[in-house]
Amino acid sequence: MSNRITLKINEIFYSIQGESTFAGRPCVFIRLSGCNLRCVYCDTRYAYEQGEDWTIDAIVRKAAEYRFPLVEITGGEPLLQSGTPLLVDRLLSEGCEVLMETNGSRDIGVVNPACVKIVDIKCPGSGESHTTDLDNIDRLGSRDQVKFVLSDRADYDYAKAMVGRIRARCPDSPILFSAVYGALAPAKLAEWIMEDRLDIRLQLQLHKYIWPGRDRGV
Repeated sequence: MSNRITLKINEIFYSIQGESTFAGRPCVFIRLSGCNLRCVYCDTRYAYEQGEDWTIDAIVRKAAEYRFPLVEITGGEPLLQSGTPLLVDRLLSEGCEVLMETNGSRDIGVVNPACVKIVDIKCPGSGESHTTDLDNIDRLGSRDQVKFVLSDRADYDYAKAMVGRIRARCPDSPILFSAVYGALAPAKLAEWIMEDRLDIRLQLQLHKYIWPGRDRGV
């Protein structure tokens, strides 16, 4: 059946994982096309429309060429495509360690719990905070992670207010605060976190520091 199911793929590439608790590890990235949001700081606008249809078999074969077991499905927004849960299942059956990054607007419960979901909760500075499906907090598994991308102090205060709700539901899920590259200084975000004794993880987008100026395939 997987030889007939297709997904629209923007790019498949091999790089260093730049975010989440997996940061720093080599990783195969499968970027799906299409996104239902238009965040003001989006750095993958090229994935809104560009892409070609691939069968799941072809996607898995391409990912296997890189000979590395950590695979992330990203976008765009992967859950816009109905075949994404089937792709996750197939990669898991091939022995891959599978991550899926999602903008948080779609139900993550349709995805195999063995896949690590990295769920974005949009802050006001994104222009899309009203789209977040907050019921996803109740769908988190113990290995899933929650990410906030922060543009300014207002975003920080919004994210800080959400931490208790996430901890109450899933105390072991990592919570990640990330500064919008070029908009909020990481040192300032670190200062706020330390002042508040906030037990979360500050993350940088490592790929942007390793390969500054490159906007694709990193």
